[in-house]
Amino acid sequence: MQTGVLRVLRATAASWWRHKELRRTGQTGQAQQPKRETILRDLGYLKQAALLPNAHVICGEGGTFIHLGWTTVSTFAPIERFPLASLAVARGTPFIDIRPVTDVIAFANLPRVARDGSDDSEHWGPGRSVSLTTYIDMVEGLGARIANDPRPRQST
Repeated sequence: MQTGVLRVLRATAASWWRHKELRRTGQTGQAQQPKRETILRDLGYLKQAALLPNAHVICGEGGTFIHLGWTTVSTFAPIERFPLASLAVARGTPFIDIRPVTDVIAFANLPRVARDGSDDSEHWGPGRSVSLTTYIDMVEGLGARIANDPRPRQST
């Protein structure tokens, strides 16, 4: 495991107000257990982000979300203030920055990304889901920026 990843996760867990409060009141032993649990949980999220076919990070004006199939990890902060999402992107998870998108109605009408990697693009209406690559095609057309693009490269 990369030492830098563990260092970031430890610092993030140690900065939580509850962990700080336990240390401040001299309960360092009680602060260590939730810190360890937080680090292990976040390592699990990073592993899922690397392994799941439709895992991705998306950032908009409403915050940053890490989509991991049936699990979503989120914060109201931009990706620059969400270390877990920044780590996932640094390790190769696709990143969709929707902050440049101005047509919020068109964005709201996009289908969701399928949890299992399948493409249900023939289906129309509520509950419609598409693969991550199809979703990226759609959202990029609205002006989103993409990093770690999982789509196959087209040679011209």
